[in-house]
Parts: sequence; structure tokens; C-alpha cells
Amino acid sequence: MTTRTEEQYALIGAGPSGLAAARNLQKEGLAFQGFEAWSDVGGLWNIANPRSTVYESAHLISSKRTTEFTEFPMADGVADYPSHAELMRYFSAFAERFGLREHYRFGARVQKVEPAGEGATPLWRVRWTEQDGAVTHEALFKGVIIANGTLAEPSMPAFEGHFAGELLHTSAYKSAKQFTDKRVLLIGAGNSGCDIAVDAVHYAKRIDISVRRGYYFVPKYVFGKPADTLGGKIQLPAWLKQKVDGTILKWFTGDPVRFGFPRPEYRMYESHPVVNSLILHHLGHGDITVRPDVQRFDGHTVHFKDGTQADYDMVLAATGYKLHYPFIDRALLNWQGMAPQLYLNIFAPAYDNLAVVGMIEASGIGWQGRYEQAELVARAFKAQGLKAEGFKRAKLGPPPDMSGGYKYLKLERMSYYVHKDTYRNAVRAASKALAT
Repeated sequence: MTTRTEEQYALIGAGPSGLAAARNLQKEGLAFQGFEAWSDVGGLWNIANPRSTVYESAHLISSKRTTEFTEFPMADGVADYPSHAELMRYFSAFAERFGLREHYRFGARVQKVEPAGEGATPLWRVRWTEQDGAVTHEALFKGVIIANGTLAEPSMPAFEGHFAGELLHTSAYKSAKQFTDKRVLLIGAGNSGCDIAVDAVHYAKRIDISVRRGYYFVPKYVFGKPADTLGGKIQLPAWLKQKVDGTILKWFTGDPVRFGFPRPEYRMYESHPVVNSLILHHLGHGDITVRPDVQRFDGHTVHFKDGTQADYDMVLAATGYKLHYPFIDRALLNWQGMAPQLYLNIFAPAYDNLAVVGMIEASGIGWQGRYEQAELVARAFKAQGLKAEGFKRAKLGPPPDMSGGYKYLKLERMSYYVHKDTYRNAVRAASKALAT
């Protein structure tokens, strides 16, 4: 017998966060209908998906053991830092192992989500179209979980002047062959920007990288092991960890200032570190040149804020991504400033049946961190009685401090950043309190 949609939860997305939500709804015995705009699972890691923002050389920047789902470890034969192809196989196997595909409508793009009633637990009207957009469907659901990811909508800044060459965002980058015999300027030195710069040195006629602030560069391996597996269990105060780790980091990577990077005007861990030491290798070999922030474009000439200039055939903006939930009114998600203000980065204050899974960034949070978010959502949606009432009161109260004592930079991508251990402990505690 088919479950009426009014008794099902609508789940949007089949990437890592969506699959984590699907698995936990399944474990709690909650009926749900998944929606995925593309034809299969994997989200951005499915490079065949037109909305995917990964490129041919893309790999994890965290190691497999700190990233994988605990209940479904990656095989020993998988690389320490898997490629997008290995990760796609992993997500496909995860979906197959737990029978998650059967819960999804693939090729179904959600266009509108809105409450169909009053109060904290209304039914939700969901409207979606088939992949070609020709057929529109609509149904009422018991609740909604948004899990469509955070790295699909490019954040493209406005530049003064006009550039006569190719001006692209890194979301349009797929292969280093795009750089063949071109003079290339990369704007931004985050993880994607540095990865792509390293790709470009083998094809471009020249590769420069424009930066407006300093960065901390972390090697992927320390003493022959993935760096993120060596932390130990001793929890240091934020100020002491910054000092200790900053000193250790200089032993392995040196001072990036000597390669032309500005000195960071913030302390370590107050912004997401760059997990890439190859960029420093190529800077040391003269393969890449660091440039200051861009002032303006003039034809093929780029003018920089230090008064210098250079000519380029391509400018690639590695300027990150925006949170993008275009199918729901921002007010419903309590959007304030650069991001929704949600309890534990998950729950909309005004509703007990609307949640977001995956709106989180933290060094080392992994997919298990999203899985724990999803576990809490499923338990909160299922809970009844006093346990649920206590959770609802907590949700409406002052938000807990998830910073772990760090003063994160006021950047759009840091607006939903948390301290991994502080956050996971809070989510686990809330989930444990709701367990049946």
C-alpha cells in the first residue's frame, strides 16, 4: 500500500547530506519521498551531473577515515584522499547497501516549498518539475528536510571594468587542458584555487594567483600519515592549540610570506585552512606568481591594487559558493545576514517539521558530522511527549555557542562555520536525549 504524501517527509537532495538524511529517516521508520534533480545519487561528486562543481583532478582535502560514514567505511584499497570517481562509487554503494534509491524521484527538480497551514507543524506544499521542466507536480507533505548542499551556486564578485578574454568561475572548470598555452590569472587562494593553480602549471603559458589576504597552508601528510588523523585526544584551549599548531605548521611548510602571500591578519583556525603544500612547492620553483588583489580590468590587462599590471587570456575566479535554497522563502528559514539562523545549524525556529541537513562547515567535520545532523532530525521528527517538548524549548531559546572559543572571520563562507568537537558534542547530546 502506498503511503499518502501527507504522511511522508519530503527530502530534497541525494548527495552526501541527502543520503545521510535518507538513511536516518529509514532507520527511524519514517516514511519519506526523496527528490533529486539529476538522474542518480552523489550530488556534486557525480561529475556527470551538470550542476556538479568538481573537476577532473578533484580529490578530498580530508582523509577517508575522517570523512566516511561510520556505519559504512571506505574499503582499505581506497586512496587516503579519494578522487571524485572513487567517491561516486562509494555513494553509489552506500545507496545500494541500504536500498535508498527506491525512495527517490530522480530527474525531479523542486521549484517551490511553502507551508500549507498555520502553526509549528503545518503540512508543506511541494511543487516539482520533471527534468525537462515540461510537467509540474504538486503534493502536500508532513514535513521537509532540505539537503541540497552548499557548493553548487557560484559566488561571482563584480569587477570594475571589462575583461576581453575568458572570465569564468571555478564551477566552470573541468580540465587543465582549458589552460593550454594561455596566460591565466586565478583570483582567490582557497582550497579549490590552489588545487587548480597546481593543475595549471602543466598547461598554462603563465599562471598567477591574486590574493587579498593571507592563508595557513596545511600539508596532507605528516610523518607519512594523513595529517588529520594525528590529532590525538587531548583537547587544548583554542588559544593554546592555535599557538602549538601554528608553530608545528611552520616546521613543515615554512612561512608562506616568503613566497609573496600576505601575512594572515587572523590566527590559525579562524578561517578554513588550505590543505595543499604543492602550491608552495610550485611557488618555490617559480611556476606560479602571487599577485595582490585586483583593482580593475581593461581589455586583456588586469590592474592590481599595488599599481602593477599584467595581461591575461583567462581569468578564473576561485571565489567560492553561496548558500542556495531558491525554492523556499528566506523568512521561513530565519535568514539573517549571510545565512539562515537555525538551531544547531539545522532547525528553523518557527517550525517543528522543517530542517536543513548539511548547512555546516568545520575543519574535520566529515560526512559523519552530517550523518549525526540527520540522526537528530529523524529523532526530533519522530519524538513525542516530554522529550519533544524539552527539545522544542531549547530550539526557541538563546542559540548555543558553537565556536569552541575561536573568532571566525566575518566571511560569507564562515557564516555557518562551527568548531567540530563542540558542535558534534552538542548534536550528539540532543540526539541522545530524544532517543527512544
